[in-house]
Amino acid sequence: MRAPFLLLILLAGAASSNAAVAPVPPALSDARAAREMLGSVTWARIMRIENSRPAGMWRRGAYPGTVYALVFELSGILWLYTDADGTQSLSLTTGTLQRDKADPGPLLLAIDPGFRAWSWIDETPPAGRGPGRRPPNACMPGSVAALLRRLAVGSETGSPQLLFYYVDAGGARRGHTVLLFSAAGHLSAVDAENSDRPVSVPDSLGADPRAISAFLRGGPVATARTLPIRCTGRLAPPSQWAAQAPPAAPAG
Repeated sequence: MRAPFLLLILLAGAASSNAAVAPVPPALSDARAAREMLGSVTWARIMRIENSRPAGMWRRGAYPGTVYALVFELSGILWLYTDADGTQSLSLTTGTLQRDKADPGPLLLAIDPGFRAWSWIDETPPAGRGPGRRPPNACMPGSVAALLRRLAVGSETGSPQLLFYYVDAGGARRGHTVLLFSAAGHLSAVDAENSDRPVSVPDSLGADPRAISAFLRGGPVATARTLPIRCTGRLAPPSQWAAQAPPAAPAG
């Protein structure tokens, strides 16, 4: 009679073991993947946000009740990435980076008034998710990652900057981000969501962000702006690059 009893114990132990391993929320996996894209040279931390006003039957919006986000530093300000709507500036002003890192709570309320509770998720960065695996709406982290890959192999990448452009469609404004840089005296662009292969930008477009965006998109855009990139330890000293006005809408 002992064998069935032992079998029940083993089965119960297996069930308990399986129950203890909770599935990883897709949004958390996407935040981890975005962090991997930025590499170790970029300050980045994953955040869990409790949203008291989630999207649902009575409220439209991009965010669920629990939001997993990546907060990262670029060009002297903080940025917030979520898989729901891409990347937007978290800092509201320049010159307040350390204060923003220490207490991002008030900044979250400017993004959504339901973001009233948050916590950092401190963990060892996970292993890579495999080649070609990209989180959704991650065109801005992807553009920074494309720059870091070029720098790692010594490719010419002068005056790097991000180009944000926005398109109005279906009553909403959606943004997209590409990498711009100079090589051999000419401007080139990399759209990291499609390919790492640079696209030559015609000299006739000059430095007009909107004209360059329309050329790259193959159609008109509502507005566009650029942001010179400054990454600690890899690019030009802080005095050479200054953050421009951050995007007014998520880009991703």
